[in-house]
Amino acid sequence: MENPLIPPLNFSMAAPGIYRSGYPNSMNHAFMKKLRLKTILYLCPEEYSESNTAWCETNGVRVVQCGILPNKEPFQFIPDDVVADALRVLLDRRNHPVLMHCNSGKHRSGVVIGSMRKMQQWSLTSIFDEYRRFAGSKVRILDQQFIELFRVDTVKYDKRCAPRWLK
Repeated sequence: MENPLIPPLNFSMAAPGIYRSGYPNSMNHAFMKKLRLKTILYLCPEEYSESNTAWCETNGVRVVQCGILPNKEPFQFIPDDVVADALRVLLDRRNHPVLMHCNSGKHRSGVVIGSMRKMQQWSLTSIFDEYRRFAGSKVRILDQQFIELFRVDTVKYDKRCAPRWLK
């Protein structure tokens, strides 16, 4: 095989037009090209890698960065407004297909997807089940608490451009 298709760590389709994963590397680029991405939503505060930046430029993929610091005891908490910013990117179908990722595709991605699930009116039991499936043994109670307390009515987005699955 010349270019094997290798998805990034923890890759999954979250909804039509929205994919989630861990940090992609050059081995994942052939797979990512098949997705025909328009946007990458990068959830970490660190600068994006040179190889991913170059790949995005070559393939016409826009990178949007919403730098989220992870929830960690005792004093580091995810700000609501940064999650709302990330959701605005996901909820605008003009950005689709979009790949949203953090480092491992577990915690920050889990918080954003969990918050999106609240907007879809999923039950908290279903939201936490999905979060735990990706987090594995590394579940963070603070992430689940964030999702539970997140106020979806504070997310302002263009409803005319919302994906059909949200309406």
